[in-house]
Amino acid sequence: MAKRVRVAKAKRSKANREPALHREIKQRLIAAGKVLVAEGQDDFTRGHISFRLPDDPNLFFMKAHSIGLDEITLANILTIDLEGNVVAGTARRHSEVYIHSEILKVRPDVNCVIHTHPTYSVALSATGRTLKCYSQPGALFYEALGTYTDTIALIRSHALGAGVARALGSGRGVLLKNHGPVVTGASIEEAVISTIMLENGAMVQLLAEAAGDPAPEFPRESIEQLKREISQPEQFKVNFDYLARRIKRRGK
Repeated sequence: MAKRVRVAKAKRSKANREPALHREIKQRLIAAGKVLVAEGQDDFTRGHISFRLPDDPNLFFMKAHSIGLDEITLANILTIDLEGNVVAGTARRHSEVYIHSEILKVRPDVNCVIHTHPTYSVALSATGRTLKCYSQPGALFYEALGTYTDTIALIRSHALGAGVARALGSGRGVLLKNHGPVVTGASIEEAVISTIMLENGAMVQLLAEAAGDPAPEFPRESIEQLKREISQPEQFKVNFDYLARRIKRRGK
């Protein structure tokens, strides 16, 4: 009994030593996982999310292997370096960690990386066609969505991760052909909402194309104006906070 009390106290002491900013980020990652699942982004325990530590850009937090996105907790979030090595945490690391580490290595403007397997985004990736602006969500990725075609396999090496980063380029996201999207953002809120919007845009496009020959897109200047309007940081935060509140109302 006394030993269990000492262990519990030690765990509480360790938690209390963690910077408040780190705990806040982890709580947002937990909320992000629940939002992604509620929006249909789950695929068993596959899919992962990471966030760069603001006080040490060479490290990032990441969801652990073998759990669903909605099962992220303070205890099972890993701390990983830009070579893909676990530096803190005891949970199992995702083998596709190199998607995250290689992107964060070459994109200092990116702090959050998400990889999931949603139906319509995967289906669009299989067509070989780019995302069109057939909807407002499609405008967010206008000329900002790459395509990775090297392999359908899991991204389990530095070289494959670097290939994904090259396909992403300076864009917001990249479709891994027949596999799924990788979406980035400066914030957790931006990456989550962008991931959801990509799926919405892909769904509208596939439905429009299935219905017949879609009408031409709007002119470039109109699309670019809309893109600027819907990519403001406060827009991502407002929508993320709404989805997080909705989950709480549903008691999830």
